[in-house]
Amino acid sequence: MSLINTQVKPFKATAYHNGKFVEVSDETIAGKWSVFVFYPADFTFVCPTELEDLADLYPQFQELGVEIYSVSTDTHFSHKAWHDSSPAIGKVNYPMIADPTHVLARNFEVLIEEEGVALRGTFVVNPEGQIKVMEVHDNGIGRKASELLRKVKAAQYIAANPDEVCPAKWEEGAETLKPSLDLVGKI
Repeated sequence: MSLINTQVKPFKATAYHNGKFVEVSDETIAGKWSVFVFYPADFTFVCPTELEDLADLYPQFQELGVEIYSVSTDTHFSHKAWHDSSPAIGKVNYPMIADPTHVLARNFEVLIEEEGVALRGTFVVNPEGQIKVMEVHDNGIGRKASELLRKVKAAQYIAANPDEVCPAKWEEGAETLKPSLDLVGKI
């Protein structure tokens, strides 16, 4: 069963954010767009490249009213140590959620039980708490933040214009489609 259009399950977790430990919960994300980016572990190889790429585009996500949450099964103490020691992770200004009990990784169905780590899962959640975009990768395949930004813009556009759809390669400002009987076989 797909998680698309399902509600984010209730959760409470500790995150490292802007030099502090803060609580993040399903109540924290209510009423705004959120992106959850699961990754396997701190102090690894592909993970810092992805989180740095997100950090570089974080201001653009914020302009759209979107909060980014990176999530791994490490502790919030590990997140702080990684943030303090890695030049790439030192750029991260979004909350880094700790999931040592694996609640979030199980809720989003990305936990590799035998290893106790998450797959690379990306989830865009609308202000009503529904998952609108999900993508899960093998842990050897890194993600690109600009493509995630494009998908967030498309999800927000469709939310504001429910009678339209965004075709392949759609970019903000490009033409959309209005599904109708007249379009069948014409594309």
